[in-house]
Amino acid sequence: MASADLLRREEEFYSSLFDSAKGDGAKSRSQLIERKIELLEDMATKVSNRRSRKWMNDRLLIELVPRLHVEEIKGLFAPPPWGEEVPLSAFCRTSVGEWDAFRSIDMDAEARLMQHMKRSSQKPRNHVDEGELIALNAWHRIDRQTREAIKRNFLPDLLEIYEERVRAFIEDTSDKDVLMMNVQDPFQRLLLHGVCEFYNVTSTTTSSVRDGRPWKTTTIKKRQGTGVPSRITLVNFLRMKKNGSH
Repeated sequence: MASADLLRREEEFYSSLFDSAKGDGAKSRSQLIERKIELLEDMATKVSNRRSRKWMNDRLLIELVPRLHVEEIKGLFAPPPWGEEVPLSAFCRTSVGEWDAFRSIDMDAEARLMQHMKRSSQKPRNHVDEGELIALNAWHRIDRQTREAIKRNFLPDLLEIYEERVRAFIEDTSDKDVLMMNVQDPFQRLLLHGVCEFYNVTSTTTSSVRDGRPWKTTTIKKRQGTGVPSRITLVNFLRMKKNGSH
């Protein structure tokens, strides 16, 4: 059993634990807390019962933590749904009449409307996808080294000039079956070969001498499988890839 002195201390501690004004009106709150902590520490060393020691240790921790104000307690439960007000949903902001009209729509009319919206949304999307797919296949016809060169040093103005010449040659319905182009710069000639591969035409470069200097001539011919040029040009396709549209 606890001694009489310990019981007296415990009774004195209980009487002052939750009432800071009773018997301690002249003392400040900090002095009162220090006194309570001293009593708790002294009692914790003299009580042998495990449950009592646990209770005293818990009370000691409580005394060490300053009491929270109303706003601080509210802050512990700030996340919704306890603290801040939850914003109204779209359904709550919708007036009753509009919501009732939506709920009471005829099922047959709803089915026709959804089918019409589905068809209207699929038509342009499929058209775009088909054009992009054709351009993608044409892009993969170009060998990897040329593709890397085109992407690394993108020259849209020069590529558009080559594309205009090749597209006009493909769309020409006359008996002209050969297009001759004289491109002397090696890199620019590589770009020309890439454009020809994109539009599925053959391109061969031959060397000759003109005025005592080497001269390069690129001969472009249609293939048996050469068809209508892609709706999406090579320059437009590369810009789409750069912008993340494909």
